[in-house]
Amino acid sequence: MSPSTAIKAGPREWGGLAVLSLPTVLLGLDVTVLYLALPSLAQDLRPNGTEELWIMDAYGFLIAGFLITMGTLGDRIGRRKLLMIGAAAFGAVSVVAAYSGSAEMLIAARAALGIAGATLMPSTLALISNMFTDLRQRSLAIGVWATSFALGMALGPVVGGAMLDHFWWGSAFLLAVPVAVVLLVAAPVLIPEYRAPQNGRFDLLSVGLSLLAILPVIYAVKRFAKDGIGVPTLTATVLGLVFAVLFVRRQGKLESPLLDVRLFTNRTFSAALSVLLVGLVGVGGSMLLITQQLQLVEDLAPVEAGLWMGPPALMMFVAAIGAPLVARRVPPGIVVAVTLALSTLGYVLLTQVDSSGGIALMVIGFGLVYLGLGAIAALGTDLVVGAAPPEKAGSASAMSETVQELGLALGVAVLGSLATAVYRGRIDDKIPAGTPSDVADTAGDSLAGASSAADRMPAGWFDQAKEAATSGLNVAMLVAAVCTLVLAFLSAVVLRHVGLIGDEESGDVAGDGSDGPGDRSDGSGDERGTGTGTGSGSGTESVSGASPGDGYGTGRRAGEGGAAVGGPAARSEV
Repeated sequence: MSPSTAIKAGPREWGGLAVLSLPTVLLGLDVTVLYLALPSLAQDLRPNGTEELWIMDAYGFLIAGFLITMGTLGDRIGRRKLLMIGAAAFGAVSVVAAYSGSAEMLIAARAALGIAGATLMPSTLALISNMFTDLRQRSLAIGVWATSFALGMALGPVVGGAMLDHFWWGSAFLLAVPVAVVLLVAAPVLIPEYRAPQNGRFDLLSVGLSLLAILPVIYAVKRFAKDGIGVPTLTATVLGLVFAVLFVRRQGKLESPLLDVRLFTNRTFSAALSVLLVGLVGVGGSMLLITQQLQLVEDLAPVEAGLWMGPPALMMFVAAIGAPLVARRVPPGIVVAVTLALSTLGYVLLTQVDSSGGIALMVIGFGLVYLGLGAIAALGTDLVVGAAPPEKAGSASAMSETVQELGLALGVAVLGSLATAVYRGRIDDKIPAGTPSDVADTAGDSLAGASSAADRMPAGWFDQAKEAATSGLNVAMLVAAVCTLVLAFLSAVVLRHVGLIGDEESGDVAGDGSDGPGDRSDGSGDERGTGTGTGSGSGTESVSGASPGDGYGTGRRAGEGGAAVGGPAARSEV
């Protein structure tokens, strides 16, 4: 089915997109709302330092660890089915979290929420690829989906702050319940089911290996952010890499792998993942530092800080919706490069923020950063999903989400650690002689520590701490600016083979490289980049290209492309 004859999405599909955006908004809310609830729940549950850390981190660890597993599981048992199971579980466990009577109970609930949350993101994204078979509509739909997470993050401080002003800390978790109810009611009506054909068993050993590969790496990144390079950080990194090698080797031997590593031979797939990873590093670090700057330096309440984050979220929305539209006339690689160049300008503006009255400059600079985020989130995700065969859309979506989770974590770790190092270097000689050691250690560790110790320090000293923290922000944003400018240039290079969205003759869109399967740089053949010699099309029709291949040089759209040679058609039902 060519772009010109692809079935256009109607009101049902766009209504389904609205339903699919709900869990994405919910996950964005969950990222920020817990930061507001932490002080009050700490007073109620009285966790120790380690327990408090796990309350914050258990969710992130488990959602990152299970994304690949859940993406593939959705391909097998049905993407809508897994989405509804995950939504029901997320809502039920949220109630348990809200009424937790101990720190241990809340940690367990947060871990369960992470596993349930891992079902939501890849399922929603993969279902979009099924519902929107028209390339242009699909890219626009993914743009809407991509902004939902940022919208949730922006709403988190506002909605969460309003609820915490009137109710107890557990009310923040109950936000998930009405979302889950709406999804469970509307999904069977508006969202079609999709189940991919499978020839082998679900490999539980691969699930274990994927967890042992991902979790130590995420732990190492978080440990690095807190303590820097040390034996635990290095040990976890090496352990994760060893199990990653074992995981990859096992996938290559399986008839039906958890993650088909041959997807990485597709140059569009690999290039788009790389852009997402590096691009999210700067966003993750700047998000942490800007939030800190608004609340601790500018002395804004969480609700006020959330309102100031509204304009950047709007910029991301504009970019995520506008970039796919522009990419119909301008190559996606150029669109990504230009928006990343604008993000570079945003980071440069953030290097000029000072500790007195810099809110407007921060919002403008961060808005430009989010402009680039919107473009790479929409176009990068579209390229990743479109480069995979339809029956692998779930696992491809999971890889996209895993890479973005890792990028955000790396940004917090690397740029956050850099800013902290600058703060410590600037504040060390400004702590008055004779200050009690425990107070000096707290004040000299971070701006948050300085805030808690301010009443035990001389008058005016906290202003010096604010200046030191702002210097850390400036240096971190300078590094982010340089890296983003390099990424802008590289994006134009590594994505130069990607043609216009929806253009049948645009050349190689999802080919894997020079001579590999599915490379159709000249745009010849019956369909663009279908790339199987004798395989059966996995969508509504069988399509063959001139190039021999293994089925992974797929066109950038759901509903077509080569399956494994002789593979059966995927099952799609209402």
